[in-house]
Amino acid sequence: MSRRYFGTDGIRGRVGEGPISADFVLRLGNAYGHALTAAANEKDRVWRKPVVLIGKDTRISNYMFEAALEAGLIAAGVDVQLMGPMPTPAVAHLTHSMRADGGIVISASHNPHYDNGIKFFSAHGEKLDDATELAIEAALDHPFSTVASELLGKAVRTRHTIGRYVEACKNSVPKGFNLDGMRIVVDCANGATYRLGPLVLHELGARVDAIGVEPNGLNINEGVGSTHPQLLAARVRDTGADLGIAFDGDGDRVLFVDAEGHMHDGDDLLYVLACDWQDSGRLRGPVVGTLMTNYGFERALGERGIGFLRAKVGDRYVHQQLLAHDATLGGEASGHLLCLDRTSTGDGIISALQVLEVLQRRGLSLVQALQGLHKVPQRTINVRYEGSSRPAEAASVKAALVAAQASVEGRGRAFLRPSGTEPVVRVTVEADDAALVDATLETLADAVRAAAS
Repeated sequence: MSRRYFGTDGIRGRVGEGPISADFVLRLGNAYGHALTAAANEKDRVWRKPVVLIGKDTRISNYMFEAALEAGLIAAGVDVQLMGPMPTPAVAHLTHSMRADGGIVISASHNPHYDNGIKFFSAHGEKLDDATELAIEAALDHPFSTVASELLGKAVRTRHTIGRYVEACKNSVPKGFNLDGMRIVVDCANGATYRLGPLVLHELGARVDAIGVEPNGLNINEGVGSTHPQLLAARVRDTGADLGIAFDGDGDRVLFVDAEGHMHDGDDLLYVLACDWQDSGRLRGPVVGTLMTNYGFERALGERGIGFLRAKVGDRYVHQQLLAHDATLGGEASGHLLCLDRTSTGDGIISALQVLEVLQRRGLSLVQALQGLHKVPQRTINVRYEGSSRPAEAASVKAALVAAQASVEGRGRAFLRPSGTEPVVRVTVEADDAALVDATLETLADAVRAAAS
């Protein structure tokens, strides 16, 4: 069964349109709440009010959506704990550690302020599986309903959650670890990490220069953060800092900038962790990437005898593959890293600390730690189509794809990825020769264009 509202990372869209409207979010909270109360009381055989934590990033529309979710949940008999601005992974961690029945984050991650989204976490602090998301969508077909007055939920503002999460982050690295003397520029994207990111690094001894820490509801991800690392790179160069760290708006992505101002993505950081964890014995199972993970990364792991698997794009699919193979390390080039022996979901702060711990313990700069990784050129062309046509499924396109894959065999990859949110086919080619990439990509993209016309 196809999903109507949920995408690869919760429900997302333009504020005021479709499912990202106050009336829909009110019904969504009510549907989710009734599903939780039904599950809780079927299990316990007595009436019990489930507890749900709600966190959010800093975009202005979150005041509206927080209130809508709160009302819908309370009407379903759910107690709500409002956490205020809090990174997505912090909500995941605290949902589990505070023994709540579920967690919700209101955020559109790296998107501009005029977008928003709703993400859900299970009682274990993990993103919901497809079956649970489908069950929530089915519950939305029922009318909004309110339990008897004596069974209504209550809402409270939580306290001490920032301190609890700071300690969880610090406990993710060995007790003796410190960043004394290290100069770090941290870019918090005017988002959910604007307090926590600098605080964690400061408490571990770093000299912190923080940017992107003045949210006003409209400036989240605006020219700052992991999707716009140029300001961070310039700040690192200008101040002579040791490195820079960039988070996205909700704090589940992280990118690094080295002392020369060069940006390093999730593939680079995964390589640093995978090599060290192999040497130290911490690595378990294969490393899991996605369809977009650079071929050079896969090749570098192969040279070290480290297993590698590709999942569908989306950190929830990386997580599923990690669990299926009893593995601990995976992620995406975008900066979603999963260190499942430390946390249950992608966590920008905790992932950054894992990389910093490797560099500090080994006495390496980031550039030195990446000596064995040689990524190959990768290019993508987005081909838009009209109507209900499916150009990626055309026989001519399939034949062109086979030919493209043959032309880069042993040197790279060629693949197509139809978008799940817009009428676009993403055509990607990567290889160890830029001219080969360009020629192969244009030929394949032309075939898709012809089928789309």
